[in-house]
Amino acid sequence: MTHRGIAALIGSIILSACSVAEESIAAPILESNAPFGPLPKTARPLAYDVALRVDPRESTFSGVSRMTVELDQASDGIWIHGDDLRVQTVMVNGGTASYEEVLDTTGVSRIIFGDVYPAGEVEVTITYEADFDRNLAGLFSVKEQGESYALAKSESIQARRFLPGFDEPGFKAPFDIMLIVPEGFEAISNAPIAERSPATQEGFDAVSFETTRPLSTYLLSVAVGPFDVVNYPDIPANSVRETALPLRGFARKGRGADIRPALNTTAELVEIFETALDQPYPYKKLDIVAAPAWPSGATELAGAITYRESRILLDENSGPAALRAMLQIHTHELAHMWFGNLVTPPWWDDLWLKEAFATWGTPLALTAFDPKGGHGVDATARAISAMGLDSLASTRAVREDIFRNRNIRNAYDAITYSKGMAIIAMADAYFGAGVFRPALGRYIAEFADGKANSPDFYEVIGRITGEPQMTEVFQSFVEQKGVPLMSAALTCEPEAPAPMVSLRQDRYRPLGSAVEAGTRWTIPVCVAFGGDETSGKACGIMSEETFELPLESAEACPAYILPNADGAGYYRWSLPANDWANLKANFSELNANEALSAVDSAIAAFRAGQGDVESMLAIMEAAAAFDDRRVAIAPMFALEQLITMLEGTEGAAVLRHFAAGLYKEQFEAVRTSAQADDKVLAAQLEEFLALTAKDPGARRTLSEDAARFVGLGGLRDSSALSSDRYESALTVAVQDLGGAFYGKLIRLDERVDDPRLQAARAVALGATIERGLAEQVRDLALSGSLGPRETDDLIRGQMANPETRKATWAWLKANYAEIVQQLPSQWKRRTPGYGEVFCDAGKAAELQDFFAEVGSYAPGYERALNQTSEAIKLCAALKEARGQELVDALDVG
Repeated sequence: MTHRGIAALIGSIILSACSVAEESIAAPILESNAPFGPLPKTARPLAYDVALRVDPRESTFSGVSRMTVELDQASDGIWIHGDDLRVQTVMVNGGTASYEEVLDTTGVSRIIFGDVYPAGEVEVTITYEADFDRNLAGLFSVKEQGESYALAKSESIQARRFLPGFDEPGFKAPFDIMLIVPEGFEAISNAPIAERSPATQEGFDAVSFETTRPLSTYLLSVAVGPFDVVNYPDIPANSVRETALPLRGFARKGRGADIRPALNTTAELVEIFETALDQPYPYKKLDIVAAPAWPSGATELAGAITYRESRILLDENSGPAALRAMLQIHTHELAHMWFGNLVTPPWWDDLWLKEAFATWGTPLALTAFDPKGGHGVDATARAISAMGLDSLASTRAVREDIFRNRNIRNAYDAITYSKGMAIIAMADAYFGAGVFRPALGRYIAEFADGKANSPDFYEVIGRITGEPQMTEVFQSFVEQKGVPLMSAALTCEPEAPAPMVSLRQDRYRPLGSAVEAGTRWTIPVCVAFGGDETSGKACGIMSEETFELPLESAEACPAYILPNADGAGYYRWSLPANDWANLKANFSELNANEALSAVDSAIAAFRAGQGDVESMLAIMEAAAAFDDRRVAIAPMFALEQLITMLEGTEGAAVLRHFAAGLYKEQFEAVRTSAQADDKVLAAQLEEFLALTAKDPGARRTLSEDAARFVGLGGLRDSSALSSDRYESALTVAVQDLGGAFYGKLIRLDERVDDPRLQAARAVALGATIERGLAEQVRDLALSGSLGPRETDDLIRGQMANPETRKATWAWLKANYAEIVQQLPSQWKRRTPGYGEVFCDAGKAAELQDFFAEVGSYAPGYERALNQTSEAIKLCAALKEARGQELVDALDVG
């Protein structure tokens, strides 16, 4: 089909754009037969021909969709998806059909033919209209700085909000798309523009796009508005790609220059991926789109990657941390052009095959792009961060069956992204890049433009590498939940041929956990060792409960061992007390990845009741003095959690004093440095000292700088803060300077157009503690006037503050039905997480009771509720078992 095939229907779009059908065509169906998970595979789309009339200045949009559908067998209807669409007509092969949406809130719909059609192709044409979404889902509109924009957030099951069709990742088909838009407005979709000409309605243009490669609906792009367009030089052809690649940037009116830093990095990053995978960039053009509003950081829409503007735009106030964050998210989305877009999982239970691989590919590409940037260490820190969630009994496996649409978004978590990345990195490190990566390129080539699930991946990797143990490792870690715990002990017998490390594996269990023992993994384990006379590592594959690993290259008994060489393994480990002491004494000999692993394992041992407090504190002190920024800040999150655990007791002040002592000297050493990495560290240390340790000096400096930045008491000094200090400075000032500063901050966006500042402003307002102002913040959240994402920031901030928590919790319970309507649609399921700040088993029960009443407002909430409730109970168990022990150790110190 071509756009000429729907030309006759364009007029009906124009005429019906502002009207509602008096009665949707419908026919009764049995709801019990509705597929609330994957659709039946008895029908599939072969091609789409779509025309949408999109005017962001209006409240509705309208469309016509023609699908060529292949039937495997004779049928009187098909199941498809369509969510809150006002369907006006349905035609099948020119005859009238009917449409019905099943009321399960996930957009499951059915077309009833009115006749039985034989196996083969049928043509289905649907005309419809719908409202622009108000919660950043599907096709939504947003007004910014007086201008209106419309954008489509299609992932994961939101394309059905603007396009009736087969809205599953495994249904891939080519698309012909036409957008009818106001004159002067830019129109963006997945393919290059084929033609733009005046539409039949005065004041509108019809923009036709070239036919796409086969796409899943979650990758569809629609963006319309008065965007600035930055036409960047084409990315030249290279040894992998035969033709030049058009590259453009889009940002809202007046912000075009701020997308150039991202464009400046794009050509080199694209070529890095092309060369590494030996596969050319798959699409005919590459647009980088900065969205005025977006529910996530970014989405890998094919050929038109779309970002929340605060994550991709950089201006004169952007600090080095903002630049690093932009590089990381930009590289991740570029990786998706191959992982997820070109090769797509057939269903959401294999989400890891796109998200984990894009996350793994990010530090690899950035290391090639910026070899001294420490991106591999960032990846290790991210992998370790996933272990907190993975330590819960209520966690999920990387690959876990998903039976219902309402649970799809629960797979978008640290387990899929960061644990999945860690598993891939572990296999890559152990078996070797020369073995694994060529096989990965072959996997991409074999399934290009198609779909692949986990068994497909295992088969290709095993076949190409000839390494059956690699498949065992992947299956072991991908399909089992939990963090392995490796207990290690060193023995050096005089008559033995080599020192020996005895290893025992089990599942890690924190105090109070319901996790059961007995899980076994196939683990690539490497033990590092060192000392004055010997150093090196020994490796092996461990699949049984116990394993003996000789240190064959050791020339003497080593001074220390570290059971996770290079921090490459996804597991925690424990040591006897004397071996912890030896490791601490040699901490400076570790590389940064090993040091991160040591910090995490020491803290985890304390949480499990297995390690003494002194060992944990000693490792924290050693880490804080380490010469790598990521290691230095590694204890911060645990300290913040422990202080929250002790909130309301004298122990919190004792722990704050310890925390301040760890970092004040180091902050003074880097606070005036001109080095980019030192600037990032200084901002992180200053924020921790001010917000967690409550250091008076750090708070005073931040509040003074924030006052000058907003013009409190004088003229505004926009240079007083870089973007890296926005959140910390504005938060401290709103707490310490009270109403005068609060008023300035509320009005700041009237004069300042800065996306990062707007995001930080919501976080800071949420941190308000003064009673009267806190009530205003909660009213602001209930109104939703700052935007859906910002509403969530306000609520989380009010729950985080001990001073406002009780009142906010009561307000949440009293107003939940209204509050949840102000949040991004895909975030409603996360609202049980507002209770994660509690550390009282009674509150876990209260949270369960509350969501038993209101859970219907947040489909898919069950996993977040179970995980939050468990985390509260674990906090309470740790506090009871070891809280006083921790305080006593610090008092003695």
